[in-house]
Amino acid sequence: MSIKSQLLKGILEGCILAIIARQTVYGYELSMKLQDYGLSVSEGSIYPVLLRMQKEELITGSLQPSPSGPNRKYYNLTDKGSEALEAFKIHWESVKQPVDQLLQGEDQI
Repeated sequence: MSIKSQLLKGILEGCILAIIARQTVYGYELSMKLQDYGLSVSEGSIYPVLLRMQKEELITGSLQPSPSGPNRKYYNLTDKGSEALEAFKIHWESVKQPVDQLLQGEDQI
């Protein structure tokens, strides 16, 4: 597994929560939105995460008719998911800032 894949694995759930917080999406659409942000994630990697997040009640899924084929499962954020997203943002900033500082060769504050 590449370093990029390992890093992405650690933050994928937070990124998914952030996208679903903005709008209801279905799995393939979610994959495309992640790709739009430069995060290349296969659908095969996304669905197990979505299933786990549903079991943890961070998101809900509901089947809706598709204009071009079988029904699609659209995902919505729950209150618990909103709380998890806010916690992710705090943890992300607490990691991102010192790593950026370290990589840019800045001294500790």
